[in-house]
Amino acid sequence: MSWEEVIKEAQEAIANCDEDKAVAVARQAIDAGLDLVGVLNEGFSAGIRKVGDMFGRGEIFLPELILSAEVMKKVTGVLEEAIAGGAAQDKKATILIATVEGDVHDIGKGIVISLLKTQGFEVIDLGRDVPVDRIIEEAIKVDADIIGTSALLTTTLAEQKKLEDELRARGLRERFKTIVGGAPCTQRWADKIGADAYGEDASDAVKKCLELIQK
Repeated sequence: MSWEEVIKEAQEAIANCDEDKAVAVARQAIDAGLDLVGVLNEGFSAGIRKVGDMFGRGEIFLPELILSAEVMKKVTGVLEEAIAGGAAQDKKATILIATVEGDVHDIGKGIVISLLKTQGFEVIDLGRDVPVDRIIEEAIKVDADIIGTSALLTTTLAEQKKLEDELRARGLRERFKTIVGGAPCTQRWADKIGADAYGEDASDAVKKCLELIQK
């Protein structure tokens, strides 16, 4: 199967909530020795972004969005296992990651976590639909160096701004580095809310985190 075919079928599998096909495509990509982060970003993640856009326009409903997200979670696990084959390095820093409140997805987060671990990060994953208060409490509890938040929907982007505002209000902004990501996020958004970095995709997020701990 060619790269173009893998990408096309990955997108279709997510859009059609077809778990069996999604897993089959992921395994074909692994067996073929393809760039798995690229397959995730250009294939599966592109598919879920389309689903998110359709949800935002009211063309599909929440149950369909959740079903697609569950398929994405399953296929991410398959790819994560393959990527995690690399030997982990000595611990560099601790990063706490969460999907913001109101967002029910874990899309792509598993790949980011796997890549971070292979680069020597200790990763605390709070899961999805996590309130800002809990993110801050857990970051303090584990003494995180970086807080990473993900948002799939335009309507939940405000939670990333809320986190920045709360950190400032509590006098904690200088204690943590922050990075934001997710389909509707941009560098402009990160700059606007005062985040330290923006991860365009999984590999870029890891690169930015490495840069943050070097500063």
